[in-house]
Amino acid sequence: MRLRRNGAEVAVRPRAFRVLQVLIQNPGRVVEYQQLMREAWDGLQVAHHTLIVTVNELKDALGEYGSWITCRPRFGYSLEMPASEDLIRRGWHFCNQFTRIGFENGLRCFQEAAEQGSADFRAFQAISNAYLLLGSFLIRPPRENHQGFLKAHSRAVALCGLTPELRIDRAYSRFIFELNPGDAEAELLSLQREKPEIADLYVRLSLVQASVGRVDEALCTIREAEAADSLLAPLAFVSTALYLFRGDFEQAVVSGRNAVELHPSSPVGRADYAAALEFSGRLDEALGQHHLASSMAPDLPWIRAREGMCLVKSGRAAEASEILDELQRQRETEYVDAYHLAALSAVLNQREAALVELKRAYQEKSWSVSLLEVDPKAEALRGLLK
Repeated sequence: MRLRRNGAEVAVRPRAFRVLQVLIQNPGRVVEYQQLMREAWDGLQVAHHTLIVTVNELKDALGEYGSWITCRPRFGYSLEMPASEDLIRRGWHFCNQFTRIGFENGLRCFQEAAEQGSADFRAFQAISNAYLLLGSFLIRPPRENHQGFLKAHSRAVALCGLTPELRIDRAYSRFIFELNPGDAEAELLSLQREKPEIADLYVRLSLVQASVGRVDEALCTIREAEAADSLLAPLAFVSTALYLFRGDFEQAVVSGRNAVELHPSSPVGRADYAAALEFSGRLDEALGQHHLASSMAPDLPWIRAREGMCLVKSGRAAEASEILDELQRQRETEYVDAYHLAALSAVLNQREAALVELKRAYQEKSWSVSLLEVDPKAEALRGLLK
């Protein structure tokens, strides 16, 4: 007897919930008034007005999804989900793999869903969210992701208004694409006061707080996300990164191991686990995890750059130099995050190259430059700027 939206419970009276159950059990079909009374009111005859009020109450609780419930005058009600429903579900399945190919396959599903249902706001919201994910995981040029995000987000807002979820996306885009943590945090905090039950809000807020050096505060924020939804996938990845930023490397190892256990197929969680092992002094284990993460995601160049940095620390600078050359060649055909090339160049003592790459990262608006002051992997790079 529970209705959830994005992991948060939606308050619905038992009778309205029963009406929803009946409609869900008869998708796309008109449920006559007598059937609704028989199944939702256990056969009790109620006034027609009572039925109308209950259905309207349900539609209000569903928010923008309430439009899926339509009235057929003199007959009854029907629940009609858009034809794009299966495509959107498939798209989120792909995105939840947290790999480059997963994000790109998800985006294609969402775009196809938008073509099938040009009035389905969820398709456009999903497209905008996919571009945020591509930006967050440093896939494709930032400006390309930003343009795709703005176009899809504007269309979603035009169709359903500025929902809390769309406000969260807009706020986070100001951090990821505009490198404006101040405005991003202000809007996320405002939303937190209004919708404290949305777990994803806390994950994004914690990254914004960490980027301006408030790592302890970010860890407090991530614990609120755990209370809201402890199994939220990004939560496992971000927690490890925050412990790394604080310099609590042993706790980062614990968090990283947990992320790998929960999401063994994700190279992102494994890459952070590798970094935690590296900074806790377990270089052999770290190299094994770095290599595995790189093998799982050869299309995420920044993971390969991290492996190169660990190789330098292990006394294998020649192999790291080969990785740097490999990534430079890869850049000729696809986007490679310049910040990570700068960090790898710095640990290889290639000062001029590192500074050129760092400048390029700023010009390209790579959000990873926001972590320069807190990222332990950027220690050599920070040293060049002193």
